[in-house]
Amino acid sequence: MGSPAPAPNHAGAPASPSGAVPWPPALPLVAILRGIRPHEALAHAQALVEAGFDCIEVPTNSPDWPASVRAIVAGVAPQVLVGAGTVLSVDDLDSLQAAGGRLAVSPHVDIDLVAEAVRRGLVVLPGALTPSEVFAAWRAGAHAVKLFPAGSLGPGHVRALAAVLPAGLMLLAVGGVTVHTLADYLAAGCGGAGLGTDLYRPGQPVAATAERARAFVAAWHAAREARA
Repeated sequence: MGSPAPAPNHAGAPASPSGAVPWPPALPLVAILRGIRPHEALAHAQALVEAGFDCIEVPTNSPDWPASVRAIVAGVAPQVLVGAGTVLSVDDLDSLQAAGGRLAVSPHVDIDLVAEAVRRGLVVLPGALTPSEVFAAWRAGAHAVKLFPAGSLGPGHVRALAAVLPAGLMLLAVGGVTVHTLADYLAAGCGGAGLGTDLYRPGQPVAATAERARAFVAAWHAAREARA
């Protein structure tokens, strides 16, 4: 499946290929726009960017997701990392790159898919739950590993998992993270989070997206200040 992925460095991410997007972003909160439609994608993305977000994904089970990625890339890139979630195949990678996306997020660990995405210069965030899965993803070259579904086990699972992971291997809590629980996951050892239905639900107005985005950004900064 092409050349092997570069070995991960001790900062928890592979060396960036020429032209690749640096990771992590200034605000390591990934906005998940599941179910969004192409004609509304850019307006919601702009509301997120205005609130402080610089990482946005459109899951592949959204209507005509490549068109939404393309619209967002055209409107807010290159200062924002834009890509797809629920990336399950090389065909998804092809569609993602054709749309101009640079971020590949998956709900699972597929070593070959991770390695191929890294080889292509994409930022890769596979989903994992157990120590074995997390280590496998990291060794394959993942930039960070999304702990999914985080809400099923809570911050205690993060704390126990983080205790055995190498320094610099970033975990992102995804699945069930709210404005009220974000700080708990960060305190437990996550370096960021992916935000789904508590940030965006299909059909909600742009104003609601903007309001929820500002609330998450405020919660992020409050958590950082509390730990300083």
